[in-house]
Amino acid sequence: MTWKKKKRIQGKNKYYSVSKKLIREKKTNFEFEVTLNSLTLEEIIALKLELAMKASGAPIYGIPLWRSIRDICKDAMLKLSLSATRTKREAANFLGLPLTEFKSELKKTKVESFFKKD
Repeated sequence: MTWKKKKRIQGKNKYYSVSKKLIREKKTNFEFEVTLNSLTLEEIIALKLELAMKASGAPIYGIPLWRSIRDICKDAMLKLSLSATRTKREAANFLGLPLTEFKSELKKTKVESFFKKD
């Protein structure tokens, strides 16, 4: 019996990685990612909002945060699904969406442009 190296099928999403993109742009590093991994998602969101308030010097009024949270979460989930899978079909399955709905969400949010190299 011969052992053949299994050919790994690579799709279009091969180069989609949020982590690698942010490291390439020098917005994050390995130590920061380790620290960030120890926080819950709720803590990260609360910290980000608190830092935005500190930067402005006052509470942020007039921004519809409550209504925007759904779009923010959808954007994050679409980025994750593209970076964690090989193809759009796999990404749609990962999220439990039909492929047509997944593609329409990608068009609405323009998530793929996030991964394009400048």
